[in-house]
Amino acid sequence: MTAAVNALFQPFQLGSLQLPSRVVMAPMTRSFSPNGVPTADVVEYYRRRAASGVGLIVTEGTTVNHPAANGYAHVPRFYGEDALAGWKKVVDAVHAVGGKIVPQLWHVGNVRRQGTEPQPEVPAYGPMEKRKDDQVVVHGMTRQDIQDVIAAFAQAARDAKAIGMDGVEIHGAHGYLIDQFFWEGSNQRTDEYGGSLANRSRFAVELVAAVRAAVGPDYPIIFRFSQWKQQDYTARLVTTPEQLGEFLAPLSAAGVDIFHCSTRRFWEPEFEGSELNLAGWTRQLTSKPTITVGSVGLDGEFLQFMVKTDKVAQPANIEGLLERLNRQEFDLVAVGRALICDPDWALKVREGRMQEILPFSREALKMLA
Repeated sequence: MTAAVNALFQPFQLGSLQLPSRVVMAPMTRSFSPNGVPTADVVEYYRRRAASGVGLIVTEGTTVNHPAANGYAHVPRFYGEDALAGWKKVVDAVHAVGGKIVPQLWHVGNVRRQGTEPQPEVPAYGPMEKRKDDQVVVHGMTRQDIQDVIAAFAQAARDAKAIGMDGVEIHGAHGYLIDQFFWEGSNQRTDEYGGSLANRSRFAVELVAAVRAAVGPDYPIIFRFSQWKQQDYTARLVTTPEQLGEFLAPLSAAGVDIFHCSTRRFWEPEFEGSELNLAGWTRQLTSKPTITVGSVGLDGEFLQFMVKTDKVAQPANIEGLLERLNRQEFDLVAVGRALICDPDWALKVREGRMQEILPFSREALKMLA
């Protein structure tokens, strides 16, 4: 193992969170949990990756206990005795091989389609009401609705701690509910949750604070955010480092321990005049540890594979990534599709067997392996 690669496999510690490596499994929706309950295949899926050297598993998005939280079939829940028992089996399996795991807690917001399980009659919820053909397709959230969702996240965090999860990740990215409040394009509220970026961030800040109160001072909270949205890949929440600092400071103060900075390509600079990516800037501005992510280990970025295609993403060298990690631009590295197609990705990188890493194609999404 070269000195550069060695950096990826150094332990990481933040309070009670002790990771055996800097490799993080990125959260990726897989939809293999009928009725929202993780199966034995899901247990093995996560166990294999922890056994091969992934230091921290961030699970696929798991829905909190709110009627409109889910937007997709067979997505796992993080509430109810059956689902929590399934996740307990995942936790125990990951811990048995020396790994750590956190659930990503998720509410899809206004992208939910009516008819989605488990309560098909419930409309989407979002910052603003939307109507189509004189029917409400998105329920504009009241202050009470906001408090109900915050309470659901806090309870999910309590449950995560109770079943032995090593922390939680709050999904505040990619145009889902929390991000819908951040984004001016989807939040034109005129109350204290709309208007300035500080006001549009209020929901997230209150949610983080409630999660912190629920789990105590020493339980790790990760917050995932992004500039881009599923509805608009060119969207920019902030355009300068100063604005980014103003956005992050209240979240950091509310209780975020680690920022998971979602980008499509980790190597792209976030702002002109600096090579730092979003994770690099976030670390510099908050002094909090950061996770970088975005097409790590592959030669094609993920949007190419969101449509029917025969394209295959080949393994790519990670020298540039390792140089940045060695310079301490960020602390942890999230790997997504490369770990879907090859559960032994981390082990092969560690042992210098890059030529043995399996390529990624859309076919890999059809199964848990």
